[in-house]
Amino acid sequence: MSKGSFARLMLGLGMMVLNITAAHSTSLETLMMPGKLVQGHAKFEGECIKCHERFSKRGQSRLCLDCHKKVAVDVNAHRGYHGRIRDINTTECKLCHTEHKGRSADIIMLDKETFDHGATDFPLKGAHVNVRCSSCHKPAVKYREAPSGCIDCHKKDDPHKGRLGTGCAKCHAVRAWKRVEFDHEKTDFPLKGKHREATCSSCHPNERYKEVPKTCVACHKINDAHGGRYGAKCHTCHSARDWKRVTFDHDRDTKYKLEGRHRKVACDSCHKGRLYEEKLGRACYDCHKNDDYHKGRYGKKCQSCHSPEKWTKGEFDHDRKTDFPLRGRHAKVDCQACHRGDVFKEKLKTDCFSCHRQDDPHHGQEGKLCERCHNERGWGRKVVFDHDLTRFPLIGMHATVPCEECHLSAAFKEASLDCVSCHRADDKHKKRLGPSCGQCHNPNGWERWRFDHDTQTDYKLDGKHKGLDCIACHRAAVETRIRLSQACVTCHQRDDIHVGRFGPHCDRCHVTESFKKVALLH
Repeated sequence: MSKGSFARLMLGLGMMVLNITAAHSTSLETLMMPGKLVQGHAKFEGECIKCHERFSKRGQSRLCLDCHKKVAVDVNAHRGYHGRIRDINTTECKLCHTEHKGRSADIIMLDKETFDHGATDFPLKGAHVNVRCSSCHKPAVKYREAPSGCIDCHKKDDPHKGRLGTGCAKCHAVRAWKRVEFDHEKTDFPLKGKHREATCSSCHPNERYKEVPKTCVACHKINDAHGGRYGAKCHTCHSARDWKRVTFDHDRDTKYKLEGRHRKVACDSCHKGRLYEEKLGRACYDCHKNDDYHKGRYGKKCQSCHSPEKWTKGEFDHDRKTDFPLRGRHAKVDCQACHRGDVFKEKLKTDCFSCHRQDDPHHGQEGKLCERCHNERGWGRKVVFDHDLTRFPLIGMHATVPCEECHLSAAFKEASLDCVSCHRADDKHKKRLGPSCGQCHNPNGWERWRFDHDTQTDYKLDGKHKGLDCIACHRAAVETRIRLSQACVTCHQRDDIHVGRFGPHCDRCHVTESFKKVALLH
């Protein structure tokens, strides 16, 4: 066949096709399709113009978006999977979605294993990364129609039963459903101190989140140790840092500054009634009346002696404020030892005897001027007494003898002045020479004695009488004064050979040199 014949043949066939097309365009396009459409597009198989613009390959994407309106909205809004594709406006749909591959062809070509969910409006984070696709994408439901709200999937997990609405993300995080991350600071009740550690249910019982009271007493009424007596303004004393820690500044917020032990006193010790109704006095006596062991005798100006540092420690300056300075043992004496009555009415004397009358062991014998012997350092310490001013000066050995050797009791004047009262046991004469030991002995020593019978008595010792032992004449015990007869016969009655016929005056014939020597014979 020549070239001219072939050309004419082709021209005829072309004309034939044009004629057939004009009459049966649908059938012809169907015959010329490269393959059948997928099942979803099958109804448009005879309407090519739905997807193809004649004699143009660039108008197809526009036609696709005319049908897939939701995708078009995403593209225009730059959201969703398609709206996030780079150069989506210049990229043809057929680049990813190839058609005419048959009814069962996969034109979506989604690889679930490699699909980047981050390219969607719902990036997978936290626990969502490990969730199976089928958990959110149900069968026969388009992927784009999968719910994205928390409540859509977690409605069964909602412990609030819908009372808090559907904004689960306000409190919960994708890391863990049970991990609450609600920012309470964005509410009108920011959580501070211990409130941060409290569980939600502590303030929101039964999932009540609306119209929750914000006052302390609303939640802590059961913890109110004051039983409501201090009112409902808990925040004036307590803070969110610690309920038991009191922050009330008594010094600044009241007219009564707390000092010393008052800082450690419990509030209820003073505030025993209703705080805003009671009127407390600020005087010490108002609170410490029951602690006053003076029983009101010292008045109500407790601060004159006591301070807030210690109630039992008296700080009254007796030396400066009175005319009786306390020295020695007096400085440690209890106030009540001297002040036994009303301190503002009693008039105490300042002499020793007025207070120490009952302590006077001398029973008044030494008078009332105790200070002559005693001092304030101690009743029995360094007693100063000049015994030489008494009727019995201490001389010789007496000066070294302890007081109690002679004074068996504090009634000093009861001590006898007689030697024998102390030296009775030392009297080897057995009372035969009487009680006047001082006639022979002296205080320089008991063994050192001196007695002149010739001058100290009216009976001179001469002759044989010299050298006689005292007891030769003094044979009987004498309690008081010695009264011996000077008659010879008193001692020599046994020697009287005359047997009394010449009378009792032996000295008329005999002399003291010898009894046998007769001096005179009538």
